Amino acid sequence: MAKKSADAVYKVVEVIGTSSKSWEDAASSAVATAAKTLRDLRVAEITKLDMKVEGGKVVAYRARVSLSFKYDS
Repeated sequence: MAKKSADAVYKVVEVIGTSSKSWEDAASSAVATAAKTLRDLRVAEITKLDMKVEGGKVVAYRARVSLSFKYDS
């Protein structure tokens, strides 16, 4: 049976997703879009939430997300 090494190296990138509906949709959009070009995503951490306001109304939700993925060895 092959033995797996416990040592690994990960890269962290930051992306910002937007949505007119919710922060959840904004965060999901960020992950889904990043997953199209980044392989083997491991962890997504929401680091900041904010909103775009126009005319006293919220028009967009934004989620800043840190994503980690494992480097190929």
